[in-house]
Amino acid sequence: MAISLHHIAPRTPPVGQTSWRLWLRQNLFANRTSTVTTVSLLLLGLWLLPQLWSWAVWHAQFKPDADACQSIRGIGACWGVVSEKYRLIIFGRYPFAEQWRPLLACGLLMTLLVVSCMRAFWRMGLVGAWVVVWLAFLGLMGGRLFGFSLGLSPVPTDQWGGLPLTLMLSSLSIALAFPLAVLVALGRRSDLPAIKTICVTYVELVRGVPLISVLFMASFMFPLLMPAGTTPDVLLRVLVGIALFSAAYTAEIVRGGLQAIPRGQYEAAASLGLGYWKTQRIIILPQALAHVVPGIMNNFIAIFKDTSLVTIVSLYELSGALGLALNGDPLWRPFKIEGYLFITLIYFAFCFAMSRYSLWVEHRLQRSQAR
Repeated sequence: MAISLHHIAPRTPPVGQTSWRLWLRQNLFANRTSTVTTVSLLLLGLWLLPQLWSWAVWHAQFKPDADACQSIRGIGACWGVVSEKYRLIIFGRYPFAEQWRPLLACGLLMTLLVVSCMRAFWRMGLVGAWVVVWLAFLGLMGGRLFGFSLGLSPVPTDQWGGLPLTLMLSSLSIALAFPLAVLVALGRRSDLPAIKTICVTYVELVRGVPLISVLFMASFMFPLLMPAGTTPDVLLRVLVGIALFSAAYTAEIVRGGLQAIPRGQYEAAASLGLGYWKTQRIIILPQALAHVVPGIMNNFIAIFKDTSLVTIVSLYELSGALGLALNGDPLWRPFKIEGYLFITLIYFAFCFAMSRYSLWVEHRLQRSQAR
């Protein structure tokens, strides 16, 4: 008995439904609790938004006129305080006539940060670019580099402030803290008792005190331990203090990623004859760091925001520069809320960008693992 086989043409895979109605149903109206929450938030927004619009835009004063701002006080926002004080807020006590230098330095650093986040530029030349940009940053800010004059008027570090100081402290402390954190995390899992004890003591000691105590000790107590006449720059001491503090927290995040790696990975590396450091560099650390990308980025965001604490040692970063700009001027002092909203927007922009980049990295890692 002959059986005839008929060829069936392949069908296209079903197209995923991505309509806005499906998105609303899945994310905002999935069940009764979700629906009640969504409706409540919508009603609250409809009640608050008109009042917010009236205060922030409709009755607001945008010109730097203190008398006009006083006349609408309590009715509308005075954004004129930002127009009047933005240079002091952004650049702190840096000399007014030389503020093109921190502006250029910030532009170079932010451009390099953006470039460094693009996979296409992940080459060895990027390391050289970082060295060049940091030398240019320090040279522009200080006017001198390694004791040599660059033809610019010298500006001491106690006059650095605002956004340039925030970017410098956060990016440099992250760059210093991350490799130290990896070494400490490896040390905590070491079989050598001495190394393990040192790493455990460091992590527990640092995590047991607040950052403000570390900054206070780095600024005021550390010079007492130095030989007479050798006092490191306060900016350098604060930078080291933030880096050491952040490394302790990052080390615990990295250690969590190391513990998530199955023992079979170590055994497979040993069967291939790989040494300890080669095993960690090629096999273990890439997987461990991929597991803890959200935690690491969360810590980086915390470092960026924690730089606001350096005000206690008379370094006026972004939030400290705002207080410096408004506290000494009785005409604009009543409008602090508008100034704080301005720097909040700056902080949010940087933190949101880091958060989105973290999600992008996670997505790329998921795609590479699925292949």
